[in-house]
Amino acid sequence: MTINSIIEGISVALDEKFNAESEEYTIRANELKQGLKEPCFFISCINPTFRLFLDKRYFRENEFCIQYFPKSKDRAKEECNNVADRLFLVLRLINVGGNLQRGTKMHSEFVDGVLNFFVNYDMFVYLTKEDIPFMEVLDYKSKG
Repeated sequence: MTINSIIEGISVALDEKFNAESEEYTIRANELKQGLKEPCFFISCINPTFRLFLDKRYFRENEFCIQYFPKSKDRAKEECNNVADRLFLVLRLINVGGNLQRGTKMHSEFVDGVLNFFVNYDMFVYLTKEDIPFMEVLDYKSKG
């Protein structure tokens, strides 16, 4: 599973739950452009790690930040609290490449009128070695 496939899984989950009744919410990933239309979600992966665990087994930590830009400026904190409550449920399990992936270490922060929601999608990765064909025949002649 790649970072982009996880971002796609997050996007699909957000779209299914937040845009089920209307197309009100914009969902963007990787690049925050000027002139965004609120309400808007912005998804980015921050600080991914890839550590050797055992032999060919690696542990991959993928921390994501989902920023929510509220529509209301007057009641931004209240709107962000409501969205954060929904995000805890929406992002606990997402579909990534046909497999369910569990979100962990979820928490949120309200900074400068924007909700920052953090979630990890950590996993073990198995790396396999390429099969190198063995030499089939070796002819050796010696004089002496």
